[in-house]
Amino acid sequence: MPAAAQLANTKHVFFVGIILCASGYVSPPVALVLGLVYGLSVVHPFAAETRSFIKLLLQASVVLLGFAMNLQQVVRAGSSGFLYTAVGITFSLLVGTGLAMLFKVGGKPGLLISAGTAICGGSAIAALAPVLAANDEEIAIAMGTIFVLNSIALLLFPPIGHALRLSQQQFGLWAALAIHDTSSVVGASAKYGAEALVVGTTVKLARALWIVPLTLATAAVIRRRAARGAAASVKIQWPWFIGLFVLAAVANTYAKAGPLAELYPALGRLGRLGLTVTLFLIGTGINRATIRKVGLGPMLQGVVLWLIVGSLTLAAIHAGWVHL
Repeated sequence: MPAAAQLANTKHVFFVGIILCASGYVSPPVALVLGLVYGLSVVHPFAAETRSFIKLLLQASVVLLGFAMNLQQVVRAGSSGFLYTAVGITFSLLVGTGLAMLFKVGGKPGLLISAGTAICGGSAIAALAPVLAANDEEIAIAMGTIFVLNSIALLLFPPIGHALRLSQQQFGLWAALAIHDTSSVVGASAKYGAEALVVGTTVKLARALWIVPLTLATAAVIRRRAARGAAASVKIQWPWFIGLFVLAAVANTYAKAGPLAELYPALGRLGRLGLTVTLFLIGTGINRATIRKVGLGPMLQGVVLWLIVGSLTLAAIHAGWVHL
């Protein structure tokens, strides 16, 4: 095949992939896999343009996801489990940082994996990545690790819950505290029962709000370090999109009147689709050289951290130490 025709076909496949991922029929993990297959199979015809677009699309998707949050439900669920959530997130971040050092995972992917495990998977990674100035490879490493574990949890958690005879409330709480992404929490809880679904979803949404302080704190630490060190001339951008995320959640909760209110569910779905397309674009930027460079360290960090968090949380809930 002539080079010109091959390049044209490569471009066509790229745009078909974007359209497919934006259709709503492809889940975020599948979108990442499709992107990886593309990136590992062909030479990316729009590599530079894609890298420039990913950051903007990530931030816009995070803002739109705020329209899917109801702060009243979140506060009700979060008030009873505030202490558990704070301790659990702090523990996950500390242990995740230690494991990243043990397995020699770079600072940015190590923090992204830890935050994704501690808070809410892909959404936390999407919020933190622009603040950390993480590149495509670092985001893909973290996202890929989290989504693999999400898929495993979706299959394993319900049988484990039934074997241990967890109540609906106990299982929903465990799923919310130990499964990364909200979508996987919903899937696993729905399989277990209606009450588990309600508990799991509301507690997970309450946990997701911790994206805001973590992102702001991370930006503050980076700025302080840059000001003290040789990178003082580097401009550290504050995550203003997190403020827009909060405003979107406030609007969805309290601004129910008016024609715009009818758009909130659609905007929330649009954010989910935007994140799905972003994952496809991130995957397309990964090649064989990147995979060899990354190694097994990030996956080991993610798996070990998840096993520690999941087993300790399950033990505490089963023993009655953690409850709503």
